[in-house]
Parts: sequence; C-alpha cells; structure tokens
Amino acid sequence: MTFPRHKSIENTLICIQLEEAIFRKEDDEFVCKAAETARVAKERIEAGFSYVCEFDDVKLFRKTKQRRSGVGSFQSGAGGI
Repeated sequence: MTFPRHKSIENTLICIQLEEAIFRKEDDEFVCKAAETARVAKERIEAGFSYVCEFDDVKLFRKTKQRRSGVGSFQSGAGGI
C-alpha cells in the first residue's frame, strides 16, 4: 500500500474529497430508455442519456436519476465541490 506524500494535510484532504466525488459508492438509480431508430437514439443523447448496449436490435440508454436534497431543489452530481 502506498501513501500520499503531501507536505500539508490540506492537500491530502483535497485529494480525498476529489476521489469521493468521482468514485462515490452510492447505489445510483437510473432512468432507462430504449431506441429502435437513429432518430430516437439522437433524441435520447440530446436529453442527456448515455448509451449502454444493444440488445435484439434495440439500443439501450440510461441517465442517473436526480435526487432531491430539499423541498423543490435538486442536487448536482458533483458532490458539493
């Protein structure tokens, strides 16, 4: 196991916060959509969906569900950085 060689604990904490934001281990929930034509696939991508795979000539897309952090507000995926 290797340890960070930072001279300041603040730099180590920044690295830890970045890692947590990028590689968080939450149980993400997804909205899933299918596309049978190129036009529908284009609409999915423009709506923020990511291509996952193709199954039985249908392209599958997913997008992370927005989580509510309070009344009437949504939390971004950046984790507060």
